[in-house]
Amino acid sequence: MLEELSSTFPILSCILFFPLAGAALLWLIDEEDMLRTSALAVSLIELALTIFVMVRFVPDSAAMQFVEKVQWIPALGISYHLAVDGISVLFVGLTAFLTVLVVIYSWDTIRHQLKLYMMALLALETATMGIFISLDLILFFVFWELMLIPSYFLIKLWGGGAERHYAALKYVLYTLLGSVFMLVGIALLDINYHNWAMVHHMDRPYSFDFLELLTVPIPLSQQVLIFWLMFLGFAFKAPVFPFHTWLPDALLEGPVGMAVMLAGVKLGTFGFLRFSIPLLPDAAMSKTVVLVVMILGLAAIVYGAIMALVQLDLRRLLAYSSISHLGFVVVGLFALNYQGLQGSLLTMINLGFSTAGLFFIAGFLYTRQHTTQLAAFGGMAKHTPLLASFFLLIGLASIGLPGTNGFVGEFLILLGTFKANWLYGAIAVTGIITGAAYFLWYYERAILGPVGQAVKDTIADLHPREMVIAVSLSVMILWIGLYPAPFLRMMNGSVQALVDRLNHATVAAAGIPSQEKVD
Repeated sequence: MLEELSSTFPILSCILFFPLAGAALLWLIDEEDMLRTSALAVSLIELALTIFVMVRFVPDSAAMQFVEKVQWIPALGISYHLAVDGISVLFVGLTAFLTVLVVIYSWDTIRHQLKLYMMALLALETATMGIFISLDLILFFVFWELMLIPSYFLIKLWGGGAERHYAALKYVLYTLLGSVFMLVGIALLDINYHNWAMVHHMDRPYSFDFLELLTVPIPLSQQVLIFWLMFLGFAFKAPVFPFHTWLPDALLEGPVGMAVMLAGVKLGTFGFLRFSIPLLPDAAMSKTVVLVVMILGLAAIVYGAIMALVQLDLRRLLAYSSISHLGFVVVGLFALNYQGLQGSLLTMINLGFSTAGLFFIAGFLYTRQHTTQLAAFGGMAKHTPLLASFFLLIGLASIGLPGTNGFVGEFLILLGTFKANWLYGAIAVTGIITGAAYFLWYYERAILGPVGQAVKDTIADLHPREMVIAVSLSVMILWIGLYPAPFLRMMNGSVQALVDRLNHATVAAAGIPSQEKVD
């Protein structure tokens, strides 16, 4: 079992419930300027709490840190178990960081039902935090489902598209369908634990605790069944090709703030890394599973990039770009080696800055031209040089230019993929080439060249709040791109522990004593 490092102060509970408490506080406020200021204050305090956790986090360690555990429903083996490790801690900071930026962006772009919008946004932050720090699978599933409530209303009530009601409903139904499969998989994990506990006369006949489930052997045939059930739950949410059809609608029809959270915070692929691969290592490494998942990941890379290449609307282009990038993450995860897993984890974090940043840019363009259709632009650099510059920097990070954060993650993914199978790596490289094509194609026509006839003469460059967003994202993009060591050190221990678990599963399957394994 992984080592646990407890904390005397329940910092993770504070991180979990503080945004929800802030949302309740907003209910008592009616004046709009005070609402905005209070929401920003709550999100900034939440960010400060996550920074404290990240600063105090012990790097190069596989231990679960800041552990909080209380029995919740003992008869069923359900506990309130919170912790972070190298796999989850960066997601906690990313979620708080993006929430602050969304509040700043929404300052003057949300003009109706402002109170409910800010409350829904903070509630979404609480649910997302719960997903990342929960170690009990039922607790995790509760937050997984609760996230749908604020998400649905954010898309339906504050979306700008004509089809926003349809997009909100489609998103919820797809996620609920996947959740049914995942819940069955969680139940089967508990049943397997129960059968094992009865044989070994354990005091607790049931458990949904991740760390306890790690200690229980699962027959290969059962692992494969549970893996596919869990896979469907996470694949619908990610979304993994071909379960992606809800994503373009939600990202196009919903508000920019919701698009930032959906595209920037990779919940589905986090689920693979947190639960599916470590709990079911034999299934994850079986040839059939790897082949099927790799095909889906590579198909997503190629399909998403080609679809993005023919889009004339920036937000729809970014939606298909997200599908392509997610394909890279999936391919890296199921390369099942250190470089692939590390690269995928770092890329998930990187996309929170680059993809989310591009959606902010799309929002900046929309506020000026009231559309993100290519026909409304042309020669924007002449009127908005700052916007054009940040658009270029964030876009280059998205396509993995050396010196930006995108390069580090994609390089590690490709290294791990070529190490696993050269053919998979060769196909994945085509996605990088196509990715550069669709971004540069759109940028050249929208930003460079002669000023388009539809561009307003009075169009303004970035104002101070937009500058805060753009500069904050750019700092993180360049920091990780030029000096990724602190971020890699935070995840190294947990990634190595996962690789060791996969290697142990391989050795056990081959019938070789573990001491004979050669690194």
